[in-house]
Amino acid sequence: MFRGSMVALITPMHGDGRVDDVALRRLVDFHVEQGSDAIVTVGTTGESATLDEQEHCEVIRRVVDYAAGRIPVIAGTGANSTTEAIVLTRCAKAAGADACLLVTPYYNKPTQEGLYLHHTAVAEAVDIPQILYNVPGRTACDMLPETVTRLALIPGIIGIKEATGDLSRVERIRHLCGAGFAIYSGDDATARELMLRGGQGVISVTANVAPRQMHEMSMAALDGDRERATALDAPLGGLHKGLFVESNPIPVKWAAAELGLCSRGIRLPLTWLLEGAQPRVREAMQQAGLF
Repeated sequence: MFRGSMVALITPMHGDGRVDDVALRRLVDFHVEQGSDAIVTVGTTGESATLDEQEHCEVIRRVVDYAAGRIPVIAGTGANSTTEAIVLTRCAKAAGADACLLVTPYYNKPTQEGLYLHHTAVAEAVDIPQILYNVPGRTACDMLPETVTRLALIPGIIGIKEATGDLSRVERIRHLCGAGFAIYSGDDATARELMLRGGQGVISVTANVAPRQMHEMSMAALDGDRERATALDAPLGGLHKGLFVESNPIPVKWAAAELGLCSRGIRLPLTWLLEGAQPRVREAMQQAGLF
């Protein structure tokens, strides 16, 4: 089972929007060296919505190659078309990814039955561990705990990334699905508490710029050491909020560029962080001791 701080990796780009392969390799090495417990590539933070299918599969392949077995790689393969989600998940399996992360179909607003049939179809089509991803604030689609419970019985579906920040919902999922079903936080601000309450880890935006700190905090929380986890998380509080001052991944890409981890590249309709928002993110980075 995957556990700990799993970075929701940005997809580095040149100023013209082309994927920066050199920076991508450098980022993978950086997270291995800094102790990230897994890499989640081409998810929301990785700008999956702006990459075409060929690029999406190629970035997954490159991250797996660069990781070279040193760190688990979880590939974002969700789509609002079930057929496309199956294609991307097959790409990830062929590339050698360790698991896939599948966001609920966005824009379509499927019913709970539609969600169940969608994820069941992908799980039956591709034999690779799959993690559900519920982030209604971005998808306009909310997978309810009762639907998660049904899907937890499907072979290959091993857990969920729950990004609502609602800890009572997490506790309900745990009660309904049992200890064998993994629950990962998709909300950095509540990740510590989720892990202290029995979650297995966090798929983290903050870890892009503070990987060592997120790893250490996660390990303390997973060990049940509330005092140490709280102390380690305190300096990161500003980042947990500041990295969402504009739509993710706009702020975290700016922060990563400030640290020299990537160039100033992002794809439309996303734009570079506005100058007026930059001081807030810079202050949060200083509070976290990043410079």
